[in-house]
Amino acid sequence: MAKRQVFYSFHYANDVMRVQQIRNMGVLEGNEPVSPNNWEEIKRRGDQSIKSWINDNMNYKSCVVVLVGEMTASRKWVKYEIKKAWEDHKGVVGIYIHNLKDPNTGRCSQGQNPFSQFDFGNKVKCYNPNSQDAYNDIEDNLSNWIEEAIDIRNNY
Repeated sequence: MAKRQVFYSFHYANDVMRVQQIRNMGVLEGNEPVSPNNWEEIKRRGDQSIKSWINDNMNYKSCVVVLVGEMTASRKWVKYEIKKAWEDHKGVVGIYIHNLKDPNTGRCSQGQNPFSQFDFGNKVKCYNPNSQDAYNDIEDNLSNWIEEAIDIRNNY
């Protein structure tokens, strides 16, 4: 199966180290991470700059993968990315990442399902990988979860 192009949505400050583990699996091709310095520059230019960056980076992607940490569901830009992805008829899938170990902070608490805030939220799956082996569970299933999300979106 060909690797899909995906957009990763997550809470940068809390979860970047967990997200990097998923990027490094090599299972999917995704948007290149923005450096902290570049992200600060984008943020300084205001909300329209952030929207433009998201829109440009989400363009031509098949699916948005929301990597759900402890505070992801409350993040303004994650909500924007979810809504935009659905409106653009992209696959949308969530994966809880609280059981991936951050080298600095260890594991975190499971966050809320970010899709429950949307009318279409019951159509989007949010997977909770095996707590004892979350890394391998994600690595083994990520491609299938993406394909399923794309199929689900194509039915609505």
